[in-house]
Amino acid sequence: MEGAGYRDNDVLLHWAPVEEAGDSTQIIFSKKDSSGGDSCTSEEEPTFDPGYEPDWAVISTVRPQPRHSEPTRGAEGGSSRGSWAFSVSLGELKSIRRSKPGLSWAYLVLVTQAGGSLPALHFHRGGTRALLRVLSRYLLLASSPQDSRLYLVFPHDSSALSNSFYHLQLFDQDSSNVVSRFLQDPYSTTFSSFSRVTNFFRGALQPHPEGASPDLPPPPDDEPEPGFEVISCVELGPRPAVERTPPVTEEEWARHVGPEGRLQQVSELKSRIFSGGLSPGLRREAWKFLLGYLSWEGSAEEHKAHVRRKTDEYFRMKLQWKSVSPEQERRNSLLHGYRSLIERDVSRTDRTNKFYEGPENPGLGLLNDILLTYCMYHFDLGYVQGMSDLLSPILYVIQNEVDAFWCFCGFMELVQGNFEESQETMKRQLGQLLLLLRVLDPPLCDFLDSQDSGSLCFCFRWLLIWFKREFPFLDVLRLWEVLWTGLPGPNLHLLVACAILDMERDALMLSGFGSNEILKHINELTMKLSVEDVLTRAEALYRQLTACPELPHNVQEVLGLAPPAEPHSPSPPASPLPLSPTRAPLASPPPADTAPQPDSSLEILPEEEEDGADS
Repeated sequence: MEGAGYRDNDVLLHWAPVEEAGDSTQIIFSKKDSSGGDSCTSEEEPTFDPGYEPDWAVISTVRPQPRHSEPTRGAEGGSSRGSWAFSVSLGELKSIRRSKPGLSWAYLVLVTQAGGSLPALHFHRGGTRALLRVLSRYLLLASSPQDSRLYLVFPHDSSALSNSFYHLQLFDQDSSNVVSRFLQDPYSTTFSSFSRVTNFFRGALQPHPEGASPDLPPPPDDEPEPGFEVISCVELGPRPAVERTPPVTEEEWARHVGPEGRLQQVSELKSRIFSGGLSPGLRREAWKFLLGYLSWEGSAEEHKAHVRRKTDEYFRMKLQWKSVSPEQERRNSLLHGYRSLIERDVSRTDRTNKFYEGPENPGLGLLNDILLTYCMYHFDLGYVQGMSDLLSPILYVIQNEVDAFWCFCGFMELVQGNFEESQETMKRQLGQLLLLLRVLDPPLCDFLDSQDSGSLCFCFRWLLIWFKREFPFLDVLRLWEVLWTGLPGPNLHLLVACAILDMERDALMLSGFGSNEILKHINELTMKLSVEDVLTRAEALYRQLTACPELPHNVQEVLGLAPPAEPHSPSPPASPLPLSPTRAPLASPPPADTAPQPDSSLEILPEEEEDGADS
């Protein structure tokens, strides 16, 4: 190969095969001289010396020439060497496929973003590993989870998972109401606000060999290293049958109340709630325990004393904003912004529910007061759109301002990371969901990838507000009380998402849907799902996964079956910046050292499979 060099901001790869009978003097090293011209001489020292007579070498520049997506031929008349020469910009590469092991010599096939493949690069005297190492200076090469011989190519300036959502540019950065629009209509909002949806998110999630640099792929002349978990190879056993049980009744709950009003056999009681939920008349009392407002171990007298303390604390916080005069509020833009946003959100929260219908409904006033008091309780987080969706069912069930506030605080302890400006929690959950789905159903993941939907962005609303908009109101009550038990593991809500996708698998894969139709179909599932069917399937998926003896460690971590592989002392989480009450969770500002991305409409980059790339 003659070289790889710069042209404007591009790096060009120029390939010119060396004839088998030729000598190494045919390899041309080119270096730009001080006068700005190009010189071609074998006496110049190359920028990379592999230490042996190579079939290729890297040079610092090449003569300006047109960029080609197809190989350029005829560079040297009719010679065999010139007939297979070509140049390609590294920015045009999509993937690199290496040869099967055991061949007499190795080769690489470069696949472009357009889906075509360039002529195979044959290495009769070795050198594939060295070439890939040099390419990794300019590109990020990640092993494909489906094919150990395929390396996916990404820009080298992408900082893996930590910046993946920034590069996806899910939302317009200057849009103040995009989360509200996304919650109401994710279909239209996605196509007006999503900018770049690529396969980078999946590539960034792949684990790397222990001690290896993430920039370097496994050695091309060897099989993938043992430490590299290819999760698509997991063999799952049959999915077990699961049956839900009847809800826990008030009589059954009473049998667990012992002397002094202390609950007994709590683990058994939680297990029953997980498998059957609660009867409606029991929710008002039981939810206080599930949400941590009352202690499972406390006596009746201890609970009464606790409620008295919490009542005083609540009204002290409520007085903080109640005592602010209109003149003071005009000088407090943050409080004024919270109040305006809460009033707007409350006015459209569950208004079809009889508990909140009507223009002068007192329930709306309670929603407003509780949410404003929460801003006093959690100054850093304040109010973010979507929180009213989480409070509404709690107030509906508890029907007491103080108790509902503290139950809401308990719920927010579980999900407050969803609303923080950094969005690290949402990034992690979407990554974990993708990991679980990749193990459970690789063909479905491959289909979504092929339709530019592999980032699972359509699941964002599901995870943000725990499926509040996906099920009928009463079904949401059942779903949440099951999830609050913490059984059978810490991330059952992710398996609920997997269960919904599993139920819609055939509708998605057999319909010929594209990315638009997939998102529209998912959005139209709203209010059409059966919560009991979904919970049954989610539990069956959990049992199927846990029965697998070779479940990857990172999947075990998600399911709570294993501790983190590399425990470390966590740094204190950054407090969410109270810059604006209307901030959008995924509209994080770009890193200081990153150039701002252009504001654009949806741009879905091609992700076709390279089935024809193999020689």
